Amino acid sequence: MRHSVLFWHRKDVEGLERLELAIGPEGITAASTVLCLEAGGFRLDHHWRLGLDWRVQSARIERWSAQGHGTLYVERSGTGWKVDGHLRPDLEGAEEPDLSVTPFCNTFLIRRVPEADGASLTRDIVFINGPALTVARSRQRYDRQGLRRLRYADLGLFAGFEADLTVDETGLVLSYEGLFDRVPLVA
Repeated sequence: MRHSVLFWHRKDVEGLERLELAIGPEGITAASTVLCLEAGGFRLDHHWRLGLDWRVQSARIERWSAQGHGTLYVERSGTGWKVDGHLRPDLEGAEEPDLSVTPFCNTFLIRRVPEADGASLTRDIVFINGPALTVARSRQRYDRQGLRRLRYADLGLFAGFEADLTVDETGLVLSYEGLFDRVPLVA
């Protein structure tokens, strides 16, 4: 089993994320805590189960804020998704979840973009608003701009938003223009 600990710093508001990633013969798990001053301040814990193909099987999200404590559970069901145990027909065919408060979720689609310069991938996704704990369908595009560089474009809920991303050799975000930077660990 291979374990990693990653940190990301928010660039637009005060915030920090610590994520533990474990890759083993049975699949991938990730457990993370986000602390952020956005939306009145909140703590958000998220736990992921993925297959070895980096396809999400389930995600459990817990939020603590001035509005109280809330939870959300999202799981793959055939070609669709269940949210808190209820099948959501509006999410049928959506490829992967994207949790708003972390760059970790970008990895799921980034790993599927062909490696050729100029390659592109457009998919519907399950957008999870972390502070609000709401779920909606959206659409995203990733355009490869060279080795470990991509351009992200939102074509759905936040149409018009675009950002440059740099990633490491596994597709995990190093820099997300205007939003996140990976923080190097100090020995």
